[in-house]
Amino acid sequence: MRRLLLAFVVSLLCLALPATGADRGALFKVTGKGHTLHLFGTMHVGLPEFYPLEPRIASAVAGASVLALEIDPTLDPAGIAQAMQLHAMLAPGSRTYQDMPPAFRLRLESALAKASIDPAAVARFKPWLLATTLALVEYAKQGYRPDLSVDLRLAQQARAGKVPVIALESVAAQLSMFDRLSSEEQWRFLDESITLIETGKQSAEVRQIVDAWRTADQAGLEAIATRAENDTSLAGKFVQKVMLEERNGPLANKLATLLEEQDNAVAAIGVLHLVGKHSVPAKLRALGLTVERIY
Repeated sequence: MRRLLLAFVVSLLCLALPATGADRGALFKVTGKGHTLHLFGTMHVGLPEFYPLEPRIASAVAGASVLALEIDPTLDPAGIAQAMQLHAMLAPGSRTYQDMPPAFRLRLESALAKASIDPAAVARFKPWLLATTLALVEYAKQGYRPDLSVDLRLAQQARAGKVPVIALESVAAQLSMFDRLSSEEQWRFLDESITLIETGKQSAEVRQIVDAWRTADQAGLEAIATRAENDTSLAGKFVQKVMLEERNGPLANKLATLLEEQDNAVAAIGVLHLVGKHSVPAKLRALGLTVERIY
């Protein structure tokens, strides 16, 4: 009752006050078996100007029966550290970047220096984690901060309103997907990532993704999805086929189950899961559910 009252008050405020939050990301309404679920596309980093989120998603979370996220960003740090140790750190005796050919080592050390990263601090990182760390620095250079991630902000709002928060996946399951890459493939993954940084393409792609999310640019997001689907690099194919498409089916199945069990649920997952031919909304439609894109 308290949650319904809060949703009612928020809805009245949304009608009575000028909207201070702009449309961001992508928002869908999924219906089936008499229940409704709102599906929101997030960014895992943020800027202060991203907030407040626009009234429709804020109101939906305020009145939600449950908020479902990819992972709970307020998880116990010890559990995250354990998953990182298991899946992201090189085992003793493994080849490190110091064992790589001199030309590659110099390129990596140059990229680390420009990112203000101490090579000794990342010496035991697996190559894919090095690539991810460098990519996060590219986001940080443009002001995008993990502590302002949309997922975290939604989780905080939900908990403040006593809305239960559940995780659709685990950190360990997400990180374990990188274990499929062989050692050689991981070094190629890192090599391609360094090339993107060296050519400025990494920064450009960061801006394109965040700008498309920030303005709820449907055409822009779909163009990014199409480009990703046509990426023939090892890193591009891995991200598209494994990190996105392979997860979209199970995510859609979990959301379909959630919709059957709960009315007025809200799910918030990375926006790139919501665009493209093999997106979560496409999978939900294939399951016979009605999916309406709000923006």
